[in-house]
Amino acid sequence: MLGRAAFGEPRGLPGRLGGLLMSWLNRSVERHAVLLADPAPRDTVLVIGFGPGVGLLAAAEAAWRGHVVGVDPSRIMVRTALARCAERVRSGQMRLHLGTAAELGEADDSVDIAISVNNVHLWPDRRAGFTEVRRVLRPHGRLVLSAHRGVLGNVLDEIPDELTACGFTSVEVDIDDRGVGGSVEIIGTRAG
Repeated sequence: MLGRAAFGEPRGLPGRLGGLLMSWLNRSVERHAVLLADPAPRDTVLVIGFGPGVGLLAAAEAAWRGHVVGVDPSRIMVRTALARCAERVRSGQMRLHLGTAAELGEADDSVDIAISVNNVHLWPDRRAGFTEVRRVLRPHGRLVLSAHRGVLGNVLDEIPDELTACGFTSVEVDIDDRGVGGSVEIIGTRAG
């Protein structure tokens, strides 16, 4: 079993293998999350826990005249995504760095859309993460959380109330049973 070293805190050989699996297994979920987020061409999109970078490229394609910022706590995922997204980074459209949901390293009101795929359940303190995401979102900015249904487990019922408590409005939950295991999308909007 690959476990935490592959997916929770990717490092070493298990992290590299986990990154390969994530690239393959998360591709459709990542693209769907970007579709739901619906960035405008000039938006700034923040991708939290970007893993091997598949979702970063999808966000960069959608916000093709905007800017994409990626934050991930794993050095191996940052290196992997930098290789995958090298052209976008060189062009200045994309910036990637180490960080967590609770410590994004971005300015107040600097992001139009934040996206997190298959990792919100791994955040050590979700409320601190949601508060930090709210801080960096511009008024009326959106947070899109997406995950394979089985990944969220018991925390699914807690997340909408946590988002509301942290200043998000219009929190919507969509459970899709199509595909292997289905998926869950939770969208919250920062109040104006």
